[in-house]
Amino acid sequence: MYVLLITSDNNSFLDLAAALEENGMQTVRAESGAAAFSMIGGKAFDLVIIDEKLSDMTGLEFAEKLVTVNPMMNCAMVSSLSPDDFHEASEGFGILMQLPLAPGKEDAEKLIKHLNSILNLINRKV
Repeated sequence: MYVLLITSDNNSFLDLAAALEENGMQTVRAESGAAAFSMIGGKAFDLVIIDEKLSDMTGLEFAEKLVTVNPMMNCAMVSSLSPDDFHEASEGFGILMQLPLAPGKEDAEKLIKHLNSILNLINRKV
C-alpha cells in the first residue's frame, strides 16, 4: 500500500510514518498541497494523510479540493478541532478518520484497522 503524507513540518509524521512502514506500507511525503496534487496525478495512492496546516493551504482546503479531483481517495486528516466540530467542518470531504496532533504508533494502528475494514467492504462488493 502506498501512503502520501502531506505536511510542511519535517518532524510532524515521523512516528506515524514509522508505524505505517512497520506494517508494510510505503510512505512518500509532500511538503505542500500543490506538490501533493502533482504527485496524486502521477501515482496511485491507497491513502492520503493530511496535516492540519500546509504551507500553501489548510488541510481542510486540501481535502475539499481532493474530493473534486478524486472523490474515491481514502484520506485521514490531523485536526485540533473537537470531533463534532471536525465532522461539521469536513462533512462531504470523504475523510475517513480524524487524527490528533502529532499522531503516533497507536493512531497508525487504528487508521490501518479502519482502512482495512473499508477496503474489505469494497472488495466484497466487487
